[in-house]
Amino acid sequence: MSLYDHLAAAFAQGHARDIPDLLSDAHFARDGRATPAAVLIAITDVPHDPQVILTQRPRAMRDHPGQVAFPGGKIDPGEDAITAALREAEEELALPRSAVRVIGTSDVYHTGTGFLVTPVIGVVPQGLPLVPSPTEVEAWFEAPLHLLLDPASWTTNEVFWRGANRRYLELEWQGFRIWGVTAAIIANLSRRITLEGLRDAA
Repeated sequence: MSLYDHLAAAFAQGHARDIPDLLSDAHFARDGRATPAAVLIAITDVPHDPQVILTQRPRAMRDHPGQVAFPGGKIDPGEDAITAALREAEEELALPRSAVRVIGTSDVYHTGTGFLVTPVIGVVPQGLPLVPSPTEVEAWFEAPLHLLLDPASWTTNEVFWRGANRRYLELEWQGFRIWGVTAAIIANLSRRITLEGLRDAA
């Protein structure tokens, strides 16, 4: 079986059941803001060690400056989540949408800043000549899929934010700090596509 087949089988198995306690920051959102957005979780088809493409946002951006993120952004009128995620990845990294084998969409994450983020899961070939857009991406890198999906990789921290304590996950990888919304989306995905599920699908 190919990586795509393994992931598709684990994805289908993981999304066939209800998980009621997924992470969300909806209770921190103010003013009823709920802007639809989408991100692409692009998994690079590296033999025996699939990687996940991540970006670091420019420090001058208004929303989540300097944070590690997936390629993505707001869903434009007339778009669905998949179309938006593929468009944003192409705009941010010159990642051809034709190179992405989409598996599906996972659980919507409600951010504390009022975005409803739909993760789009897909497989891409290794060695794509990615070119970051300087206005949207300060840097990009890859992290091992098995590392991100392993709950033992993450530490739990807490910060006082918007009048309440907010718990968040954090992982340092090759000088990059993965936390916040991106970490929460990964944590929710790890409840759907588990390391055990990937092994069972093999």
